[in-house]
Amino acid sequence: MAKTNPGRFFEDYSVGQVLPHAVPRTVTEGERGLYHALYPARHALYSSDEFARSCGLQESPIDDLAAFHVVFGKTVPDISLNAVANLGYAEGRWLLPVHAGDTLRSVSEVIGVKQNSNGKTGVVWVRTRGLNQLDEVVLEYVRWVMVRKANPDAPAPETVVPELKKVLEPSDLVIPEGLDFSNYDFTLAGEPHRWGDYEIGETIDHVDGVTVEEAEHMLATRLWQNTAKVHFDLTFRPEGRLIYGGHVISMARALSFNGLANAQMIVGLNGGAHANPCFAGDTIKAWSEVLDKAETDVPGVGAIRLRLVATKGGAPFELRGEDGKYTPDVLLDLDYWALMPI
Repeated sequence: MAKTNPGRFFEDYSVGQVLPHAVPRTVTEGERGLYHALYPARHALYSSDEFARSCGLQESPIDDLAAFHVVFGKTVPDISLNAVANLGYAEGRWLLPVHAGDTLRSVSEVIGVKQNSNGKTGVVWVRTRGLNQLDEVVLEYVRWVMVRKANPDAPAPETVVPELKKVLEPSDLVIPEGLDFSNYDFTLAGEPHRWGDYEIGETIDHVDGVTVEEAEHMLATRLWQNTAKVHFDLTFRPEGRLIYGGHVISMARALSFNGLANAQMIVGLNGGAHANPCFAGDTIKAWSEVLDKAETDVPGVGAIRLRLVATKGGAPFELRGEDGKYTPDVLLDLDYWALMPI
């Protein structure tokens, strides 16, 4: 009897299937330290217990994207071990802050399948939830991946494409209990720009860039216990080990501090696409566009919807060519909601 896990292939998925993922992970301050060592992460709410307390929280939470990576990484052996590509995200919501000492686990449900016309691959949609030790859902999101078939002759399943929200409504967003930006310290946060200073349609060049190194991206991917072969094994991608898309997301988010230092917490993920592959040696730069703004009923807290674009050195504010496709320099196109002091 085989003891090893070859991973699931497209024909192994069916709508309604529930996949509990191994292995639970107790998050510590070590994750925070490594996250801040890997990325130039400087948002004050995730850097200082005292700053977090001044904003009404009990202590500084673990970075929202670090929590996302922990939850995401657990899903890889069951969902994307044999994936060709991770295609997109939708309906992502951060529901509870994650703190050092919390234990996270992940559960996914298959909500859609569609075989591709080549008969060799198919797309699988899953809704993943991350739960803590109290069985509270701390975050949830939908993603869809293109997965290889083990047997090209296996019959195609009935196509089910889920209906997903293109954009989360402000009322869908969950603001952490106690959060209050009434006494927000802009000096300590690093920039004076508040919610009212940003206009819909405004674009921001984040200026700085970071060249991705082989060792760093593999360390980061192992940190999240992501086992996808394309990130480590050159025999699966001879042109280079593919950089984990989450590494690009976190790098771009950290770079966005320069211009968006007060976009403190990510609370919603409307959509996202890894437009082109990223390899070691690429220099990641980032720019943002303000897509929308919304008031909340929480003191001093506004919601801002942002498009975050990561490029490999391309000119800022160039996203698509005349053909409507992403330009070759675009690595990431991410649409998210963040919380900012009014």
